[in-house]
Amino acid sequence: MEKKDVKIINQGLEDEMEVWGYRPCPWKMVLVAVGAVCTGGLLFLVLYWLPEWGVRGTCTRTPFIRESQTLLLRSTDEFRRWFRAKVHVMLAPGKRPFDGVDLLSPLHIPNGDSIHSFSALQDELQGKYIHIQPVQVCYFTHHSTKYYWNDLLQNFEVFKGLEDVRVTCSSIHTDHSSGLSKLLQDYRRLFFEVNEIAVKVPSVFKLLIKEVLNPFYIFQLFSVILWSIEQYYYYAAAIVFMSVISIATSLYTVKKQYIMLHDMVATHSIVRVSVCRGTLDVKEAMSTELVPGDVIVIPSNGMIMPCDAVLVHGNCIVNESMLTGESVPVTKTSLPSSGEDGAGVYSIEEHKRHTLFCGTHIIQTRFYTGELVKAVVVRTGFSTEKGQLVRSILYPKPTDFKLYRDAYLFLLCLVGVAGIGFIYTIVLSIINQVPAKTIVVESLDIITITVPPALPAAMTAGIVYAQRRLKRVGIFCISPQRINICGQLNLVCFDKTGTLTEDGLDLWGIQRVENGSFSPPEDDPANETLVRSSFVSCMATCHSLTKLEGELSGDPMDLKMFNATGWILEEPTEEETALHNPIMPTVVRPPKQVLPEVNQEVNLAQNMELSELTLSYEIGIVRQFPFSSALQRMSVVVRKLGEKRMDAYLKGAPEVVASLCAEDTIPESFTETLEFYTRQGFRVIALAHRQLEAKLSWHKVQNLNRDLIETNMEFLGLIIMQNKLKEETSGVLKDLRRANIRTVMVTGDNMLTAISVARDCGMITPHERVIVADATPPKDTQPATINWHYTENHATSKDNRVESVEISLDDVGHEAYGEQHKQQEQGYHFAMSGRSFAVITEHFPDLVQKLALHATIFARMAPDQKTQLVEVLQSVDYTVGMCGDGANDCGALKRAHSGISLSELEASVASPFTSSIANISCVPNLIREGRAALITSFCVFKFMALYSIIQYLSVTLLYSILSNLGDFQFLFIDVAIILIIAFTMSLNPAWKVLVAQRPPSSLISGPLLFSVLTQILTCLAFQILAFLWVRGQNWYEKWTPLSDACNVSSTNLTHGPNITSHVDHKNIRNYENTTLFYVSSFQYLAVAIIFSKGKPFRQPSYKNWPFMLSCMALYIFLFMIMLYPVPAIDNFLEIVCVPHEWRITVVIIVLVNAAVSFLLETLVLDIILWKLVFSRDKQGGSDGMAVTSATLTPQSANERWCTAFLSWLFCRKGKTPRVRYMQVAQELLEDPDWPPKPATVTYTTSTPHHTVSM
Repeated sequence: MEKKDVKIINQGLEDEMEVWGYRPCPWKMVLVAVGAVCTGGLLFLVLYWLPEWGVRGTCTRTPFIRESQTLLLRSTDEFRRWFRAKVHVMLAPGKRPFDGVDLLSPLHIPNGDSIHSFSALQDELQGKYIHIQPVQVCYFTHHSTKYYWNDLLQNFEVFKGLEDVRVTCSSIHTDHSSGLSKLLQDYRRLFFEVNEIAVKVPSVFKLLIKEVLNPFYIFQLFSVILWSIEQYYYYAAAIVFMSVISIATSLYTVKKQYIMLHDMVATHSIVRVSVCRGTLDVKEAMSTELVPGDVIVIPSNGMIMPCDAVLVHGNCIVNESMLTGESVPVTKTSLPSSGEDGAGVYSIEEHKRHTLFCGTHIIQTRFYTGELVKAVVVRTGFSTEKGQLVRSILYPKPTDFKLYRDAYLFLLCLVGVAGIGFIYTIVLSIINQVPAKTIVVESLDIITITVPPALPAAMTAGIVYAQRRLKRVGIFCISPQRINICGQLNLVCFDKTGTLTEDGLDLWGIQRVENGSFSPPEDDPANETLVRSSFVSCMATCHSLTKLEGELSGDPMDLKMFNATGWILEEPTEEETALHNPIMPTVVRPPKQVLPEVNQEVNLAQNMELSELTLSYEIGIVRQFPFSSALQRMSVVVRKLGEKRMDAYLKGAPEVVASLCAEDTIPESFTETLEFYTRQGFRVIALAHRQLEAKLSWHKVQNLNRDLIETNMEFLGLIIMQNKLKEETSGVLKDLRRANIRTVMVTGDNMLTAISVARDCGMITPHERVIVADATPPKDTQPATINWHYTENHATSKDNRVESVEISLDDVGHEAYGEQHKQQEQGYHFAMSGRSFAVITEHFPDLVQKLALHATIFARMAPDQKTQLVEVLQSVDYTVGMCGDGANDCGALKRAHSGISLSELEASVASPFTSSIANISCVPNLIREGRAALITSFCVFKFMALYSIIQYLSVTLLYSILSNLGDFQFLFIDVAIILIIAFTMSLNPAWKVLVAQRPPSSLISGPLLFSVLTQILTCLAFQILAFLWVRGQNWYEKWTPLSDACNVSSTNLTHGPNITSHVDHKNIRNYENTTLFYVSSFQYLAVAIIFSKGKPFRQPSYKNWPFMLSCMALYIFLFMIMLYPVPAIDNFLEIVCVPHEWRITVVIIVLVNAAVSFLLETLVLDIILWKLVFSRDKQGGSDGMAVTSATLTPQSANERWCTAFLSWLFCRKGKTPRVRYMQVAQELLEDPDWPPKPATVTYTTSTPHHTVSM
């Protein structure tokens, strides 16, 4: 398709799309209508399934998209999906939602105070602006988002909200804090529509039509019509019954999901709000009427936010668990209005601490007397954070898994086979002068036989069973198709705090600074001698705790820190606040019992005076600067009771706090002391203090920029927190390591702490080195650099062998790499910070993939960097899992192939899997079930493919004598054998342990193709053998109702002649039919048992008692009717009586058939080819697997020789690995300069990077 008239919308974003414009073409539409009539509506269905064909077939391209009436959209991601959209036109006073302000500015509406009705504006327009005419605005809607045409850009754009006009923080206070007039609100609503995240639950009829128009059900409808014409009513009825159950189940599931999502979104989504209409006018309105620019009043008792809004007056305490997954109250402060912060452009991402998000719960507000807590609406509807989350659920990306792509290719191969049978049937029928109607029916019938109608239902069964088993172990799934993908995970990223370690931190101790150096560590900050110290005052004030229903609530670390002081926090009541002009501060004070001991000899008056003085020691928190993950710190401004000066206290990451302190206050041993604690896995927080100038008043502090306060501080010391590993962590990581599943830590914590935790939990063994990549961005004329530092090992190894290898070339479970590789690698891991990660991805793109192979620790990572890391790992073909507690992990959980949330809060909606057990033991459980489900899918698919081919072979052979299988024979095979076996063979539970071997991911692979093809050839050979053998028997004759083959030779059984008054027009009853029916029935059971494999991914089939009972019952029944025929059953199945000797012969044929099939699958495939040929292909050939001859035993030497011969025979030797990370691993094996040497620096220049020794 030509690019000259294509437009790109959402450029650079996840939902980027290409757009082409079209106009209806009458003559094309007439041709399509005629074609639809001629094809019985089939053409309409094809155009419905393929929207690009539908648009091109009925419209002509227009070079000017502005003039188009229909748009053709194509996503630019790897799926390249097509969509169709209709262009609409509306009349509006302006072309952009914020043009209205300029339009109405001559009418003197300062901040929307003057005009409150359309009529007033219309009257004035008639007098002064009669020339203003409504303009046409073109737009289209796609995935609940409206795109409007922009004449300047000559492209479509999305209006998100107030951010579109790039307002500064100060201008929000000056220009947008008084509210909108009703007129402006109505005008903007033309563009932003109703403020509602509308999840419409489709009617059952709509869902039914959408489901029924699925290509599979259309094919089933075609099959049922064809079978009805052939009078195969029973089989057609069985297929209709199955389809109805399948459709009903699907409709119920989809409807239930829509209702659940609707209920989740609808809860409190429509509320009454107070809207400001000018400076003084406050009116009640429905939240659906809100538009960006409106000013709403936040009630003191809180509310559920119906939109995204930025605070301009007052403070709020908010529970954001709906978005972050962390049920911890967060303090939101008003947007800065002056200084450098005030001059900055407002951004939701950068100003999160001042923004109230849709769906979050405002718990309480803090306000000034006479002033309301106000917020300016910035986004509404689906543009809000909650709306974006709901959109991602309503319109998810397709699951990109090789199994499903290969399944379609395999079905196309079956269609090709059906085409051969179709042509064969037509030619054979013409030669035998069969009537035209019969030719058409039978040739089409061969197609319905080849493509199994029960395939999708059978494939889904294994996933459904796995989902139920996961539910029993506390893992809930909202995306069942991803269970199969879990079976292919070979890398799992873990958050640290709350995931690998306990959620809470325990205070280990404090280390204060006295006279410029560290004092000895102390374990009790509540010691009475420290009550008045700046260190304890900082611990007691520098936090964001609040009281909810009398209980302290807030960040768990803040709680631990504050409780360790023993102090008391008191918040003002609403009545107390109303009595004062300024906002009443939160007050902290030491408990009454913590008083300095008074000498009993001191007189009572002195004692009472000292007690009163101590009791009056209180500190009021005047202003908070909340913790920022970007700044890695928080601070407060406080005033002690009775003092005029205010103080500032700061806490945060030690490196950050030290950079904000005066150098003479930082101890010389700061770096060594910090490393001492972080190497042992402690979480270290630094404190600082500064006395502010006396001239700073209460109100001035409220408007100060935090940068002016957080500077030239006095370093107070360190708080050492202990973050204990969860009991299950080490064991789970050991299991994953043993299974060759790579593990990566992604945390916001300190680098050395993360390295220590990684060593403690076994993610890094004592023998392995850690290389820290410390990257710095370019500055002035200096290029970007990477400094490589080697950390000290906790233990040294006597030999060079490493317990495991990070880059697993051993995807199918053999020893990785070999000794030569181990000696070269010697076990190393890269560690880097979020800052270094950003520099490397931007300035060293050619190193990203190399580092991705061995990088195990990512510290100080921001939420968006976690998502970016998942994408980097996926770019080298890792199948990535992400496990987090929901806090700051939502993006990575959504982006990973398999996201596992340990939080049961609403944020788990962003994750495909949610564990009710808050530890990582869910990860191996999920991978085991995923592997079992994946193998089950392969087994079922292979079985269903063999079923269709076996039946195809039987019918093709019978067509050669103008015969066919009978209606009840089809019914017995498809229902009694196939459906029962297909649904019970999926019941095997997962194997009890994770093994190093990984299941295959592709149907189009050597082992699976060999398996299917050998079984097809085996079945074909034995069917042809039986077909020809029966025709060569001396008793054989063309069967008639009077034939009496049973009594031709003496047997122990006596039968009457086949006397029937029924005339068999379809020639169903004959010896060939009966023989092939017996043989094929046993073939179905044989391949089912052979394909239903157990260890190492599933429990053995003998533990699947429904499957075993079904197989045994069917075997008994088939042997019974074959060796001891029952006339009633024979008559029902339309099989004829044959001599007993022939029945024994058929038994021998089916037993030999089963034995050959078993030997081919088990001995040849599983033992010889799988272990010696295909597994080595997975490892990337034998070149990188060299083992010295000195280490070879005779057995391994023979195996190696055999392997080499078979690899040569199957052309596998030296084959390049297909996945990218294996290719990079092989390249690194040949790179003598990798890994970088200790104490070296890598520079980026216009030429390739070069590394020099420091």
